[in-house]
Amino acid sequence: MEKLRVAVVGGGLAGLQAALECADAGAAVTLFEARRRLGGATFSVRRDGYWLDNGQHVALRCCTDYLRFLRRLGVEDKLQLQARMRIPVLSPHGRRATLARTSLPAPLHLAPTLLRYRHLDPRERVAAARAAIGLQKLDPADPRLDTETFGDWLRARGQSARAVRALWNLIALPTLNLDADEASLALAAKVFRTGLLDSAGACDIGVPSVPLQQLHGDPAATALERRGARVVLGAPVRAVEPNAGAFRFRVDGSFEEADAVVVAVPHDAVARLLPEATLDADALAGLGASPIVNLHFRYDRIVLGEPFAAVVDSPLQWLFDRTASAGLGSGQLVSVSISGADREISETRAALRERYEPALQHVLPVARDAVLLDFTVTREPRATFRGTPGSGRLRPGPRTTAPGLFLAGAWTDTGWPATMEGAVRSGLAAARALLAESRPQQIPLSDRLEPVA
Repeated sequence: MEKLRVAVVGGGLAGLQAALECADAGAAVTLFEARRRLGGATFSVRRDGYWLDNGQHVALRCCTDYLRFLRRLGVEDKLQLQARMRIPVLSPHGRRATLARTSLPAPLHLAPTLLRYRHLDPRERVAAARAAIGLQKLDPADPRLDTETFGDWLRARGQSARAVRALWNLIALPTLNLDADEASLALAAKVFRTGLLDSAGACDIGVPSVPLQQLHGDPAATALERRGARVVLGAPVRAVEPNAGAFRFRVDGSFEEADAVVVAVPHDAVARLLPEATLDADALAGLGASPIVNLHFRYDRIVLGEPFAAVVDSPLQWLFDRTASAGLGSGQLVSVSISGADREISETRAALRERYEPALQHVLPVARDAVLLDFTVTREPRATFRGTPGSGRLRPGPRTTAPGLFLAGAWTDTGWPATMEGAVRSGLAAARALLAESRPQQIPLSDRLEPVA
């Protein structure tokens, strides 16, 4: 019997995971990517002799499918995962605190650090601990949670404006890409329960030790090639249409066919590719978008003495030392990640430098005497969907109304916010739905996520 022909449209993490799963199950896979590289929103470029990531992406130990994805690619060792969570929290006033877990079982593993957290007063610390207990009792799958903002829930439980800014938003902003006052309580409950409260080790942070292109796109290309998959770069798919029990689509003026298709492109591009009756285009449009901006400061000396740090009482949010992964032999590259960057996304490079360079100097006094060798900005205007209340009901599952046609992407209904873990899970869900529907007797589901030798 001929192999099942599977086309995957989109070479981000969701598409790569779907392609690998289908190839491992015995399908003849072709992956089409509009750009000249794989990796989607996680990529790197060369700038003046060093590597620059488009943005800072980290994972937690609870990102189990993402970690298995890296293992599948043979690069699990390229993610430096903390033995135990430790987050330095800086401020421009010189006050420094640390969020760190202990060896106690969950949720007691965070109690000591909350009760000693210097950016809150004693009363706020006790209130924060009570709110954490309340969060652990929430069910992220409860649809009622998707009708309320995280900020409203926090205030109803005695959280001050300062506590929201100096504690809760340290986690909410980078994971939800929205301020607590805008973010859905359902998504926040998922982040805090899965990432911090339900398991002691879940919150340990992993940071790539290599450029993102070497972590995702390049090893994925090698892994797909080893599995006999075909990867076509620089090949934007214009439309996917049912055709006599299969699918037909145009790529660069020619037509391709497949028995089944996984469409793994951003949510605002899906409706243009698929027949109108196969999905709810209005729901996808309603998901909106939230931007991320990253500022990259290259200094002639070390100014940040930590691998990463969070910042309060400042326009800065998170700082990362990317010197080694950039391939720099001297000085330091500090990347500033700004989530929920509605203001920054349209600001000029000069305006961003004018505001953020002094802010960095206030937090890192050594930077005042350092020479800034280079400054650049990377922008992702539509980095994630906008996870506001009501967004949960707008996110589709992997199936469309057309048999053989499936969706993948961090914007689909994974139960996670738009993270790398959500993207990988969506690709796995789409592939397994496809394989279960298409010749289930001939192509067994693959539960193996380890790399193929």
